[in-house]
Amino acid sequence: MLASPPSVAAITTKIRRLVSSCGIEAWFVRDSTVPLIAMEFAFGGGATQDPTDKPGVGHMVAGLLNEGSGDLDFKAFHERLDRRAIELSFGSTHDHFCGALRTLEDNSDEAFDLLRMALTSPRFDPTDVQRIRASMLARLRHYSTDPSSLADRKFLEVAFNDHPYARPAAGSIESLPKIKVADLKSHVRRVIARDTLKIAVVGNVDPEVLCKLLDKTFGGLPAKADSTPVPDVVAAKPPQRVFIPFDVPQTVVAFGGPGVRRSEPDFMAAYVVNHILGGAGLRSRLFREVREKRGLAYFVREHLVWRDHSAMFVGKSGTRADRAGETVEQIEKQARHIAEAGPTQQELDDAKSCLKGSQMLALNSSSKLARTLLQHQLDKLPIDYFQKHNAVVDSVTLEDAKRVAQRLWGQGLLTVIVGRAPLGADRSSPVPSATTPPPHVDQLSATPSPTLPGEPN
Repeated sequence: MLASPPSVAAITTKIRRLVSSCGIEAWFVRDSTVPLIAMEFAFGGGATQDPTDKPGVGHMVAGLLNEGSGDLDFKAFHERLDRRAIELSFGSTHDHFCGALRTLEDNSDEAFDLLRMALTSPRFDPTDVQRIRASMLARLRHYSTDPSSLADRKFLEVAFNDHPYARPAAGSIESLPKIKVADLKSHVRRVIARDTLKIAVVGNVDPEVLCKLLDKTFGGLPAKADSTPVPDVVAAKPPQRVFIPFDVPQTVVAFGGPGVRRSEPDFMAAYVVNHILGGAGLRSRLFREVREKRGLAYFVREHLVWRDHSAMFVGKSGTRADRAGETVEQIEKQARHIAEAGPTQQELDDAKSCLKGSQMLALNSSSKLARTLLQHQLDKLPIDYFQKHNAVVDSVTLEDAKRVAQRLWGQGLLTVIVGRAPLGADRSSPVPSATTPPPHVDQLSATPSPTLPGEPN
């Protein structure tokens, strides 16, 4: 059901802001090349709205909304989806409860009606709740033996301490059994409301018809969400290092630090310079210096993460236990070097060229275009941002890049290392390194166990 999106020119000139008679707003691109409608939507308030002692409520709600609603049980609901080849899915991030709908134009009435039912009258039948809970617990038990997932979870704990961002969005093995149907219903009632709703639609549908569909689907939702306020937070100040002994063949290194918020003027400079250090795939400094030249790691990558109440840069690498110290040392060295000297003019020019071209090349389906339009709304960007994007990238100067590089990496890294201690090493110490370890060292014993919480990537 993939469709080629409109041309770049069409994207930048045909994005419309629709407002239905009920006040439901959507960004819309009409694409008549195929008879498909792709819609992405999000409500404010995701995992941050989970009870403190019950992380995973929103994630469980997302797994259950299309498991039956109204007078349709699980089997009847899915039979209607399958009969019309309707794709309906939900998800919960830390900041948003999201959904996606894909349907052929001829089936749009039924597709939107099924979505309406899922949002307004979910059944949460006990058998479905137990089935989804069991599936989620099975995944968490799998992740509890995955060093990458363990590194992710510990990294968030170190970075955000007691802030809601430190809690696992998918819940834990301890929390999921405590979640009751009343918790699920409460989450739906508090989070799924019109005042935080953002919608993006791409497809072959008349705007007037779409507005009527939006009214029928979302018009009956509560007018205002009842969300718990979430404070802004700055990630923990580096340098810090955590070593988690874990008897697995591959050692995983997660690293990062405070980033630049999407609303800040320096965001694009941060995006460009981060591309140079770790986001450019095979062309990044980290890949070139850590993997290609020295063969230290199986992989190494880094990217920016921005949320409603914080921002970070985060990276990850996989290596052998006996080379973990050298890998960490080289990652720190490259971060320190770009912080002190910044990128070269050639690196800056190459990064700009890549970033200007890659955004449009990535929009190779109606679904991806709808997802991007939704993200622009969540980021509070103007509706004509596609037209402005290249100019924003071009406006980043070498001085901007150097200043932001110092801001991002000048204080060092938060680092979490999960794996075997090298033979002969003192297991009470962090992974050996040729340099003096950072001043703060925290250690957590993590023998694989089905009761150890994990967090998906």
